[in-house]
Amino acid sequence: MPDDRQPTTAAPPDDQGDDELDAVSEAELRAELDDARRRLAEVPAAQVVANHAMGLFELGAIHLSRHPPALDEASVAIDAMAAVIEVVGDRLGPNAAVLRDALAQIQLAFVQVRSQAEE
Repeated sequence: MPDDRQPTTAAPPDDQGDDELDAVSEAELRAELDDARRRLAEVPAAQVVANHAMGLFELGAIHLSRHPPALDEASVAIDAMAAVIEVVGDRLGPNAAVLRDALAQIQLAFVQVRSQAEE
């Protein structure tokens, strides 16, 4: 039975040097970056900031769930989230109330985890 498998790696053609490959890759990367920036500019800033604030929430929760909990690290993330919400506030639009609730939840979780760690 003939072996129909293809080689797992293929060498680039001899007429295509590393510099040309680098140039193509750089041009493609630049085009992708430009496209990502264009798409990001189409999203309301309040939505992007809200997403980042929830990322801080998640980061705080990750540090609280470690064994032992990383309270100092969680505190930085939670305080950063609080700062964003406090300063930007209602300009976050419909996300503002949800973010305030999430902040209250993570702050309460921090107090509970810290109390348990002290026991």
